[in-house]
Amino acid sequence: MTLARSLAIAGLLLLAGVVPARADITGFIGANTTPANRVVTGGALSISLLVVGFEGEYAKTTADDVAGAPSLQTGMGNVFLQNPIPLAGIQFYATAGAGLFREELGAASTTNFGVNTGAGTKIELISHVKLRIDYRVFKLSGRPLNSVPKRIYVGLTLSL
Repeated sequence: MTLARSLAIAGLLLLAGVVPARADITGFIGANTTPANRVVTGGALSISLLVVGFEGEYAKTTADDVAGAPSLQTGMGNVFLQNPIPLAGIQFYATAGAGLFREELGAASTTNFGVNTGAGTKIELISHVKLRIDYRVFKLSGRPLNSVPKRIYVGLTLSL
């Protein structure tokens, strides 16, 4: 009876410490800076479990034919680590992920696998709404015109 009681108490304590997952949806606009500045827009859906989170993201960069800068579409799955308790309303995070990309310039196009790493902040504006600032570096496989594009963006995040 003592073992059963101890296991029951341990189970209750474990359940009491469980933190519910939180989902966020983000829309963003920014710049892809490689090889020339071009507009990038996109969105992300994420779920976080205190410190660790997972995110699916899609982004599209416009082409600049005059500068020889291709369009770029990315679809990435990412894992991120963040401080669990905001410091003065700010959460910092680091992220890494992988997915597919498509780069196009004129008749030339490449579709392949890519990886990314980055970091950013989420700044609380009002309840459930945050300003998100993010910087990413991509490493694209195959023969893209720009194998290491860089992106910076700002967005609004709605916590669900």
